[in-house]
Amino acid sequence: MPETALLRIGELSRRSGVSPELLRAWERRYDLLRPTRSEGGLRLYTGADLERVRAMQRHLAGGVAAAEAARLAAAENVPAAEPALAPQAARAELTAAFAAFDEASAHRTLDAVLAGSTLDAALSTVVVPYLHQLGERWENGDATVAEEHFASGVLRGRLFGFARDWGRGLGPRVLLACAPGEQHDLGLIAFGLALRARGWRVGYLGPDTPLESVESAAQAFGPAFVVVSSVSAERLEAQAAGLRRLAQKQKLCLGGRGAADAELDFDVPRLTGGPVEEADRLTELAPR
Repeated sequence: MPETALLRIGELSRRSGVSPELLRAWERRYDLLRPTRSEGGLRLYTGADLERVRAMQRHLAGGVAAAEAARLAAAENVPAAEPALAPQAARAELTAAFAAFDEASAHRTLDAVLAGSTLDAALSTVVVPYLHQLGERWENGDATVAEEHFASGVLRGRLFGFARDWGRGLGPRVLLACAPGEQHDLGLIAFGLALRARGWRVGYLGPDTPLESVESAAQAFGPAFVVVSSVSAERLEAQAAGLRRLAQKQKLCLGGRGAADAELDFDVPRLTGGPVEEADRLTELAPR
């Protein structure tokens, strides 16, 4: 976008994938954003503000502390990026590529999305909505098991490419695991990447993790939070006793669609929204 184009904070948030609350915090704490005021007193942001936000995210993802990331981002002379491929069009292209088992076309689409947007935006507007659509198509019989496995394998490999060294840095630690019996981990990986973009150090245990292993890993890793995820409420309910014991020893959160409906006799935070939204929420809950 042109540097002189003016955006309200909601549009800046949509384009960057960073919540308005976090944008305001970066503006207040680090003077990262330099808005002008409309005649009505609204803050208006430019393309230069957008690129500083994206630069800040890149430095945070590289393990740089927030204050230093803001200083580096403010010092950069970052050219405005080309507009990203529209999310709806990108999702349609992914659907066509995976239905045809065309890995090269899927990667080209993902390249186009990532070239013009932040990872947060790519996750929240393309990857996660595509996965939801794929799940609905599979339930309706419009997608085969082979297509679902093929798409999941390609996307998992691509996301793990961004996850390299996500356990390094100076930020708070978080331990992520799928509940016993749960194999769907792409949403959890996306959540971990969104946390990494906010300075977290991520420990990832993967699908179908026994709760005893989660507890053992937490004792060694020392996380600020443990997140156990499942798309199935029944799987979480079946593990209620073990989850209760884990919650007595660690700051436990439950994630995934299953956490929204699981009936449990103890209270822990439930992270049931999108990965970017819930990464912001957990960041607000984290000890300073």
